[in-house]
Amino acid sequence: MNIHEYQAKKILSRYGVKIPKGMIAYTPNEAREAADKVSEKGPWVLKAQIQSGARKNGYFLEKDAGAEGGIRIVTSRRKIRANADEMLGSTLVTVQTGPSGKKVNRIYVESFCAVEKAFYMAIAVSRVAAELTLLVAKDYDGDVLQVALTKPEKILKVTLGLEEKITSEQIAQIMKFLKLSQRSHKSLERLVNSLHKAFWENDASMIEINPVGVMKNGELIALDAKISFDDNALFRHPDINLLQDDCEISEREQQAAHYKFTYSEFDGSVGCIVNGDGVALTAMDLLRDKNTGTACFINVKGGVDKDKIASGIKIIMTNPRVEGILLNILGGFLRCDLIADGIISAASEVGLNVPMVVRFEGTNQARAKEILENSRLPIIWADTMEESIDKLVKALEEAA
Repeated sequence: MNIHEYQAKKILSRYGVKIPKGMIAYTPNEAREAADKVSEKGPWVLKAQIQSGARKNGYFLEKDAGAEGGIRIVTSRRKIRANADEMLGSTLVTVQTGPSGKKVNRIYVESFCAVEKAFYMAIAVSRVAAELTLLVAKDYDGDVLQVALTKPEKILKVTLGLEEKITSEQIAQIMKFLKLSQRSHKSLERLVNSLHKAFWENDASMIEINPVGVMKNGELIALDAKISFDDNALFRHPDINLLQDDCEISEREQQAAHYKFTYSEFDGSVGCIVNGDGVALTAMDLLRDKNTGTACFINVKGGVDKDKIASGIKIIMTNPRVEGILLNILGGFLRCDLIADGIISAASEVGLNVPMVVRFEGTNQARAKEILENSRLPIIWADTMEESIDKLVKALEEAA
């Protein structure tokens, strides 16, 4: 589960992370009132509260929303209401939202904080190494993904224990990497330990500060904040569960969540039905190698019945972006014959008018193949992941 920037900052401030003074606003008048309370003279920063990065460089679909992006520095109190009016109710498009964008229902009015330099910091779970990793990127330029792809030497990775505080040697390593002055030493140590404690006490899956600002006195301040939580642990945090913004979740995501499935959308043309995130990511990589994008994927899980499987498959089948379907079930507790029954049930309701390539490798796979062959549905069979990708790409080309 993700939350908004202002919510993340409120949580982190309880752990001692320094943040600029700010208030949330739902109307232009509230924005003007908030500005008066957070800073007497300004400048002020108005931030569209959608769950997406790259808001500053985004654009609004509405022509009357102004040419500026979703994060604006306003120097005149008289311009606050006008800027807020442009942003609220408009649809902000970023590189992370896709072309449809997200509607801005609230903005965060924050006092402007002058800093001497900025850098990226995050804590995430390294699933390969089964450990927490602190990520630090120097020479902040707004797009840490591009830094990771083009200049990996500018990202420092530090292994953290589960509940132990960061060591003095690790702090020294970060100080040297970022070329921070000694006056930032205590602030850096406090920041990392605060993020670390907030991470494991709240069952987070990722905490990101993009960027951390270095003030003139050496103090570090979180100029932005993002927290993602482990959905499987939300039952332990009813207060955090209440922070979920249903407006940020698409109807298909809500449908999938109802059945305990994971659903994600992208801007390609292939719908993937899998039983593991790793399988989904591998399929996406192989499709990209073939210059074919993924429209969406749904991760169905074991311990479900035919009707739930059918409902999950219908989410993919009814997505208008989907021009072809890749179904890849690999091992696990999920029975392949349940998937086959689900395909038939879903197809009987909404039809199957796009190519579907199926690969089964798991429990009752022979029975599943028999069920689908008897159904007379136009299924294309594959034995390996690579073969399924090749056959689907070929079917898409022929359909085009």
